[in-house]
Amino acid sequence: MNKSYEVEYCNLELRFDRRHIQQLIRDLIQDGYSLYWSENESVFIISVRTGRKLTKLRFQRLAKGYKLVGDYVIKDAKLAEWLEKLIGDLRGHAVVKRFKDRQILIENILFGEVIRLVEINGMEHRVIYQKGPILDTEKMAELYASQSAEQQLESLQQELDRELEELYEALQKGDKELAEACKEKLRKLRIKLIRLEW
Repeated sequence: MNKSYEVEYCNLELRFDRRHIQQLIRDLIQDGYSLYWSENESVFIISVRTGRKLTKLRFQRLAKGYKLVGDYVIKDAKLAEWLEKLIGDLRGHAVVKRFKDRQILIENILFGEVIRLVEINGMEHRVIYQKGPILDTEKMAELYASQSAEQQLESLQQELDRELEELYEALQKGDKELAEACKEKLRKLRIKLIRLEW
């Protein structure tokens, strides 16, 4: 764990039940932190004193349990380590920014796992780690177009099935006019399908 003096946690989301919050309070007190807490119908707040700074951890009340949300700047290495252990253990989400001299390391964490790590030095930035393939704008557009084509194909297939049913019923009833209209629609649908498949 990187013991940086300044770590910023953005878009933090961790889910707890009341028992976990009580355990957190006990753990923080055992680690020597001075703290107090308060709660109302919508929020539970734990205020942790680190030196001269007070960090307020806000837990939103949910139907079942609580959710730690918000952005936090932590300048205490031990508290930062404690928070990162929670993100991992509770499979939480966060964007973690570590400030060191003129360098910033940014970790994107999803379900407790780092999915992207970026290093920023001045105006330059480079991706150190990226889980899975990196999709550029062009690849995203291609992916969207292929998904859109698949949806159109599925929609046309359903329309084709309905039209075939209608043609079958028209032929059973001996309705030549309706049968011809159905055949014309089927010809148009066939042309659309051929265009999509190309």
